[in-house]
Amino acid sequence: MTVFPAAVAALLALSTLVAGSRDFAGDNGLRLPSESSRFFRPGGADEDGTGGDSDGTRWVVLIAGSNGYWNYRHQADICHAYQLLKQGGLKDENIIVFMYDDIAYNEENPRPGIIINKPDGDDVYEGVPKDYTGEDVTVDNFFAVILGNKTAVKGGSGKVVDSGPNDHIFIYYSDHGGPGVLGMPTFPYLYANDLIEVLKKKHASGTYKRLVFYLEACESGSIFEGLLPEGLNIYATTASNAEESSWGTYCPGEVPGPPPEYETCLGDLYSVAWMEDSDVHNLRTETLRQQYELVKKRTANGNFDYGSHVMQYGEISLNKENLFLYIGTNPANDNYTFVDDNSLRLPSKAVNQRDADLIHFWDKFRKAREGSPRKAEAQKQFLEAMSHRTHVDRAIKLIGRLLFGIKEGSRVLKTVRPAGQPLVDDWDCLKTLVRTFEAQCGSLSQYGMKHMRSIANICNAGISKEEMAEASAQACVTIPDGPWSSLAKGFSA
Repeated sequence: MTVFPAAVAALLALSTLVAGSRDFAGDNGLRLPSESSRFFRPGGADEDGTGGDSDGTRWVVLIAGSNGYWNYRHQADICHAYQLLKQGGLKDENIIVFMYDDIAYNEENPRPGIIINKPDGDDVYEGVPKDYTGEDVTVDNFFAVILGNKTAVKGGSGKVVDSGPNDHIFIYYSDHGGPGVLGMPTFPYLYANDLIEVLKKKHASGTYKRLVFYLEACESGSIFEGLLPEGLNIYATTASNAEESSWGTYCPGEVPGPPPEYETCLGDLYSVAWMEDSDVHNLRTETLRQQYELVKKRTANGNFDYGSHVMQYGEISLNKENLFLYIGTNPANDNYTFVDDNSLRLPSKAVNQRDADLIHFWDKFRKAREGSPRKAEAQKQFLEAMSHRTHVDRAIKLIGRLLFGIKEGSRVLKTVRPAGQPLVDDWDCLKTLVRTFEAQCGSLSQYGMKHMRSIANICNAGISKEEMAEASAQACVTIPDGPWSSLAKGFSA
């Protein structure tokens, strides 16, 4: 097989990244979280799934917003969460699962029909309800499910959050993201303002008592910052603040890493942190705040170059409540004792969520037999992903220069608003300019979502659709025809 010089350079660069730049050493190593030194009170999960402080019911929505084997970790996260809920006493009728379901029996999966979320973990796929899979994993269905609107659901099981005024709702979302946006395996993507409007509408309907939202995605803080008001009885935590990436974990090259036959990350750092904490604690007595503090320390990794700032938004006072009210508890943990240092083993490395696909392609290339079709395929996948990244990066940079000049372009695109302000003033403008860009330059895709802040800043500067179209046409003479193109994937807005 012929490996072109550019391919060799790119692959060698990635191998350097995997081998060196993600290592933790000395005082920058991962630190174990400290916990309160007290005993949990004994108690078991309710048989009926109620929260214990009322006659209400627990409802849960789980959603993995990606597809593709290189995104294995998102569906693994969601499946793990389901098993945690079942052990906590919740019924399937009160758990709604969104996942593309292309991982368990994917030809790349070394254990067909099995999904794991940690190196020595058990199968978390067995028994998971297939409520909304494949092309039914859409923004519209997600919103309809939250609102309990059965007539608006298209496809899937038709199951929705049919909650009442005394009920508790838990929503967990794991995927790629960018400033003000969350990815989906279908198009369009989920925009922050639309989600907030749905949550406001849910509150106005009087169909829940309290709602907790856990969000795993890059720049996930931007989904709530400056947008989620108090007074909705909603408490949210995010894997990162509004400006930074979140991180994959249990990836090839890490310690602990996946079993040698795996060529992908098994989980996400924030997600693994809250679930592995929940796996071993009596959640009747552990509060949302206690878990937040534990997850915050573990996800920070003692080094924010390779970790992220876990954030909390909304009705912060709700974090005094016990997790049991939302996700139940495993009776096996009734007598669990808090200790100063818990025993969870933390990874020695971390992978930026946006680089996890490259890690998969690289590991696949590295392990494949020389001259084999598999090695050629891995090289092709890697180069296509790198080509797309280069194209999007260059296009956005050039558009900034065309609109604002060489000196001002970079400054405008990189501007970050003060904390507490939403990403953009006019969300319709943002969506319009995203679609205008993609019509000329191709899809942003999971990687290109990182540029959503730049497009928001173009909106905030008062640039019109016509001006954006002209600049995009100059920056992109043709739309790339690769697998990441809008010609293949559609438009994200």
